[in-house]
Amino acid sequence: MNEFCCRDHPSEWAATKRNKKKSINIMTIEMMPMMAAAAEAATGIFNANFTLGVAGAGAGIGVGLTGMAAAGAVGRNPTAFGKILTIAIIGMALAEAIAIYGLVSFFL
Repeated sequence: MNEFCCRDHPSEWAATKRNKKKSINIMTIEMMPMMAAAAEAATGIFNANFTLGVAGAGAGIGVGLTGMAAAGAVGRNPTAFGKILTIAIIGMALAEAIAIYGLVSFFL
């Protein structure tokens, strides 16, 4: 049988739970200098290129999905071409704005 049961000793169980949380907090605090050193070592041109690449890929995916949905909508209802085109252009512009944010962060 289990020698330790939380129903028999609720105060011991609570103390064990507090100690576990305390040890996790201490471990996190001890890891912070290592994480800061790793972040400092990773800065530079890699981060800028990675940011620009992810922003460009996201914009490309967004424009592609918008174009696909617009083409499908026009195929289903050709009379709504003008409204669909307007909404698609707005959607593509918003997707391209993400790429512009990536470009700005690349130069900063």
